[in-house]
Amino acid sequence: MNITANTIELNNFELMFEERYAKVYANQEKGMIICELLTDYIPIDDFKNTFINITEIVEKGKYKKFIFDKRSLRAFHQPSMEWYFLNWKNKMLELGLDQHRKILPEEKWFEKMVMIAKEQIMKNNPDNIIHLLDIKYCNSIEEAILI
Repeated sequence: MNITANTIELNNFELMFEERYAKVYANQEKGMIICELLTDYIPIDDFKNTFINITEIVEKGKYKKFIFDKRSLRAFHQPSMEWYFLNWKNKMLELGLDQHRKILPEEKWFEKMVMIAKEQIMKNNPDNIIHLLDIKYCNSIEEAILI
């Protein structure tokens, strides 16, 4: 069993669904959801479908924290990030999920691309809700659960 799987099990997360590109776990008692990406690239329609399924889980419970483990990614897709940032996060805020923890791939270029894209999205969408969210970048699932 790998460290991530062990951490998820030790913290009583339940596997909610698994598909080709992601595994999603939830612990309703702790109010947390984890989305672990499994591949180096996710087509946008599959990405959106995964997050629509996560929305259905959030709607049925009281969740405050979303942990997004992107360590498997090796490709950066701007349209997916824009949809996630501008559409999905808005819906989550409406549902009370306002803590976002992100685990990025180790490659520094990926982190730089995320920051550049985030800046551009904020510049082009000044009415975004980013200031209402508690967003932190973490190095592991363990750290994301704790902070």
